[in-house]
Amino acid sequence: MKKFFLPIFAVLLVLGSILPLAAYRVTRAVLSGAEPASSAVSSPAASAQPPSAVPSADAETFLVEDQATGQVLELSRQEYVLGAVAAEMPVSWPDEALKAQAVAAHSYALYCRDHTPLQSGAWLTADPARRQGCLTEPVLRSYWGTAYEQNYARLSALVDEVLDEILYYENAPACASYFAISNGQTEASENVWGSALPYLISVDSSTDRSADNYEYTITFSAEQLQQALAGLGISADLAAPEGWFGPAALTSAGYTKTVTVCGQTVSGTTLRRALGLRSTCFTVQYQSGNFSFTTRGYGHGVGLSQWGTKAMAEQGKSYADILAHYYPGTQLQG
Repeated sequence: MKKFFLPIFAVLLVLGSILPLAAYRVTRAVLSGAEPASSAVSSPAASAQPPSAVPSADAETFLVEDQATGQVLELSRQEYVLGAVAAEMPVSWPDEALKAQAVAAHSYALYCRDHTPLQSGAWLTADPARRQGCLTEPVLRSYWGTAYEQNYARLSALVDEVLDEILYYENAPACASYFAISNGQTEASENVWGSALPYLISVDSSTDRSADNYEYTITFSAEQLQQALAGLGISADLAAPEGWFGPAALTSAGYTKTVTVCGQTVSGTTLRRALGLRSTCFTVQYQSGNFSFTTRGYGHGVGLSQWGTKAMAEQGKSYADILAHYYPGTQLQG
């Protein structure tokens, strides 16, 4: 049975390496008050391999496929981790938040190496030119401009402090997924990707409720929504749009597990992808020919909340405290 499940989980991770990619544009857009473009955030999957007696080794070279060109980039460990942190968090955020993100990105990449090699041989994908996943040096120089030297010095010093540290679970790198903002609770992995990992469970992240753009409303006309639902194989009758949506079942963390749409049961994650919603924590209202979806949070909700990480760092928590909170049961080694 385990051998059967592993390829399925690997496919999820390949998709997810496109989609703890809560890319820099997501965080920056959240901070600036603008609506970020739809972006993927890491989609981890459960390990179907038995634990090893010896911890899985780190790597000196990280293989990342550039989505735009198809080229496999060979980055040093420091280049990858620094580039990933720069893609995920503003360099102005607290030291301990940036260090927690560095360890999470490092650990997640190693998990991908062990579980989801792409056809190209890369471990995961990124789009540096669009500031997604991992930023290369030329992109950083262009983006930071005259602040490059100052920002690089700050971020590289923080990354170097934790460059040898990895989150492990049973002697293997943990699937340290991350995302922008929760609804106040993180989500359990089985409710998003269908497979439970003991350290990707729902934990408190209530400070996320004070995040910029925590709540966001997007409106679709009935015609627009009908077209989107058609992509899911759902036939929506424009003569009676007020009856399209029925009861929703929620997970224990308050995210939409399933919702009735035109008599069919649709998962919250499926509807979120189809409509480009920021979160599966949403409500829907119909009025005067339009449907309004109000979401709370941003991202898949599994693992480390970046906004919650910032809040914990501001409260004086260390990066180790932050990682222990969001990935309970893992061990920080290095």
